[in-house]
Amino acid sequence: MSVFGDIQPRTAAFAAKELLKRGIPFMILEKFGQSKPLPGNSSKTMKFRRYNALDATPTALAEGITPASQQLTITDVTATLTQYGSRIQITDVILDTHEDPVLNESITLLGEQAAQMIEKMRFGVLKAGTNVVYGNGAMRSAVNTALSIAVQRKATRALKRQNGRAITTVVKSTPAFGTEAVAPGFIGLTHPDLESDIRGMPGFVPAEKYGAMTPFENELGKVEDVRYLTSTIFDSFPDAGGDKGAMLSASGVKADVYPVLYLAANAYGIVALKGMYAVTPMVVNPKPSDSDPLGQRGHAAWKSMQTAVILNDAWMVRVEVSATA
Repeated sequence: MSVFGDIQPRTAAFAAKELLKRGIPFMILEKFGQSKPLPGNSSKTMKFRRYNALDATPTALAEGITPASQQLTITDVTATLTQYGSRIQITDVILDTHEDPVLNESITLLGEQAAQMIEKMRFGVLKAGTNVVYGNGAMRSAVNTALSIAVQRKATRALKRQNGRAITTVVKSTPAFGTEAVAPGFIGLTHPDLESDIRGMPGFVPAEKYGAMTPFENELGKVEDVRYLTSTIFDSFPDAGGDKGAMLSASGVKADVYPVLYLAANAYGIVALKGMYAVTPMVVNPKPSDSDPLGQRGHAAWKSMQTAVILNDAWMVRVEVSATA
């Protein structure tokens, strides 16, 4: 049996493309980080590199004298790869009697699952960053106010003070690895529960009225220099805030707290869920074996080596707010 089970490498490549295609709408974090494709026969460690800024202290030149040379310095951040995956069991009865193309439907569902699973892993890493602004109070347990323009400006000011650059290129929304230029701006990532509060902020421009600027998938709109994207994967901390008042609450007592991630360029690094080695699909048809003598069970599955890491906490701000009920 090959690494792909009962399918040939050419068929596996097609299946992998279908997996990735179905997952694209769920891969918001895929776009905005420092993204590297996974090479073949690689180690379990991925290295991300940042070139540090040169000393900008004014240096006057003396006539006829060559100034001293400055040296490039780099910061390497390494992350350990972890394997993720899942499978669907397919019985011989289903394959023989079901009206729908079960295998194709399985690949579709597995593609969506792969993207969601990896996106949740990435968000778990990023929302643990140390650069945090609270909508009110000085800790999460006090938060019970909605997102406001003042809080957004506090977050973007923090990014600008650390020379965080606006995002001008993103990873393309295709199964193949590649980048494309976009209109410059910071990115705000949040849950759809905050949609009403964001739309109510002064200066909000809905994505459908951008004109010449093309919206991202899942983009809600922009406020000043922040473009907001929403996903149910960017979930809240239930009942983690102060008294709920007019805010959403899972228990009806304490306010749910929603993280909003404000991103500058190169804030985090990921292994791209794209390219030749991004995901391995496998199909095993029902056939007799020692563990299945009647050949009643088969499987459709996927696996992927993945990681995510914060490269610079100063270029990513987590704002914690509540959502108006």
